[in-house]
Amino acid sequence: MYRDEPFALASGKMSNHYFNCKKITLHPERLKLLVEAIRDELLPKHNLPLPKAAGGLTLGADPISYAFSIACFDKGHLCMPVVVRKEAKGHGTGQKIEGNLDGIDEVVVLDDVITTAGSTLKAVTALREAGKIVKTAVAIVDRQEGGFEALEASGITLISLFKKSDFTDRP
Repeated sequence: MYRDEPFALASGKMSNHYFNCKKITLHPERLKLLVEAIRDELLPKHNLPLPKAAGGLTLGADPISYAFSIACFDKGHLCMPVVVRKEAKGHGTGQKIEGNLDGIDEVVVLDDVITTAGSTLKAVTALREAGKIVKTAVAIVDRQEGGFEALEASGITLISLFKKSDFTDRP
């Protein structure tokens, strides 16, 4: 969506373009098509195998990781969904990461929209602090505003279904 009055983004930046991926991730049919595209088109296009675990920072990654896990299971592959909290729980075991990662070394990080990659890098940091390897991030949209470069500087390859330039030639 484009409008003359800018939107405030999670990164703190202002933009006249807003990509509301919740219209995809919170709609069953669209979500199913999304995760099938990641499983059957995006990962193979980049010569990447189906991961053993995938997820990211709550809330953007949650529906994607759950549905992706089921889509992998439908093909006979076990991929554990992972939820990274913004802050560790203040009760119970104080977990920051939820999901069964026993025996899993590497996690693919998921996100809906990447601008500066701040949210994605929070998930990466938490996973790496937990001893997990993160080399790949998958997003629906790369806004092309520095996120690709920020992830690359952290040793992570960003692959996305779409880029902002796929939708507009406006800056």
